[in-house]
Amino acid sequence: MSHVRVAVLRGGPSGEYDVSLKTGGEVLRHLPEKYRGVDVFISRDGEWHMHGVPRPAADIVRHVDVVFNALHGTYGEDGKVQRILEDLRVPYTGSRPLPSAMAMNKEMAKREVWKHGVKTPIYSTVFVGDDIVKRAAALFRTIPQPSVVKPVGSGSSLGVTIARSFEELLQGIYKALEISDTAIIEEYIGGKEATCGVVDGFRNQRIYPLFPVEIRPKKGFFDYEAKYGGASEEICPGNFSSDERREIQRLSGIVHDALGLSHYSRSDFIVHPRRGVYFLEVNTLPGLTAESLLPKSLNAVGSSLPEFLDHVIARALDGRN
Repeated sequence: MSHVRVAVLRGGPSGEYDVSLKTGGEVLRHLPEKYRGVDVFISRDGEWHMHGVPRPAADIVRHVDVVFNALHGTYGEDGKVQRILEDLRVPYTGSRPLPSAMAMNKEMAKREVWKHGVKTPIYSTVFVGDDIVKRAAALFRTIPQPSVVKPVGSGSSLGVTIARSFEELLQGIYKALEISDTAIIEEYIGGKEATCGVVDGFRNQRIYPLFPVEIRPKKGFFDYEAKYGGASEEICPGNFSSDERREIQRLSGIVHDALGLSHYSRSDFIVHPRRGVYFLEVNTLPGLTAESLLPKSLNAVGSSLPEFLDHVIARALDGRN
């Protein structure tokens, strides 16, 4: 019996390098028997390796049938590696180059989903070349405080600050601009933190919504430590009313559609007790580590990581977005 050869891309030149190594490791461990996993390590400087040896991407993909993209963040999730794979004409999992780039850019994603009736917190942006102090002073007056400061193109909550004073806002902007050339400042909305994954074509549904996960950080907010260091409690299915659950699922599907995403995604929300559900951001390649939220959601609907991997890889091989 011949196996389908699956190159699993992991590592990469982003701040989420370590998480990607873990995601890729879980993918390799959970591939169903009909697949043969090929571990493709991408170094922090973007060099591709197969069997521990540096090799050109074009050479590597000649030896596989499909690529599973287990990268996160810059390069892997922002359309760059997708463009490489498109040029090499190899099937791959996840979204196409342009939708990936749009989703990775938090400001572009917010603008696009807002057109489709999805609420987002009030926000504005600051660019590297701006007069930072002057912009921070203006935003401190015009954005409801406290506020959240984020790099516009980063994941895993890297570089995120909750600012409760002008000085915290200013320092948060500087911190975000160390990671991205644009910082996004949005009003802080209190409420339950939620995230919800969707899977294309799963269980005979065009977009299948998983159960929303409720996130309860043990302190502060759902930052990198909370996500990957056990400093949060994740409840799936979350403690949401039936109306809240349906709305979170509905909005996750709208976000996925509005941005033209493929195969799967996971959207983050805040559920305010009176103002309703607000979209924060979307992850086109959410983590699949033992601590990650998508596997928890799959288990909650009676599925598993191997079933999910088989489904997504089959869609990539069939050329279905």
